[in-house]
Amino acid sequence: MLGYVMLGTNDVPRAKAFYDPIMALLGASQVEAYTSDKRVWYGIKGAPGMLVITLPNDGAPATSGNGTMIALPGPSHEIIGQAHALAMAAGGTDEGAPGLRGEYFYGAYFRDPDGNKICLFKA
Repeated sequence: MLGYVMLGTNDVPRAKAFYDPIMALLGASQVEAYTSDKRVWYGIKGAPGMLVITLPNDGAPATSGNGTMIALPGPSHEIIGQAHALAMAAGGTDEGAPGLRGEYFYGAYFRDPDGNKICLFKA
């Protein structure tokens, strides 16, 4: 249902350094044809949906939304834990350590250096 999700950043090189290893663990890579000095696109070849980290088009500073979160599926609990640890090591803020939430939903939550809230999950 979703084509892509855009998250704002104030520093594309910093965001790229933050997201590259996390996206690699999740099986995604940069979509070079769309990536520029203003934004980085991530996707999985042959799979729908992409994540875009971008400078705001209006030139104003990027801000995170109150109540806004995106959830990215992970292939396993182990990979979700590794990606959460990478996010913490790269300057992310913990919003919920990896673990079960309810009977079937496994998730980990963090904010990137720009304050965007991310959930990594396996249901």
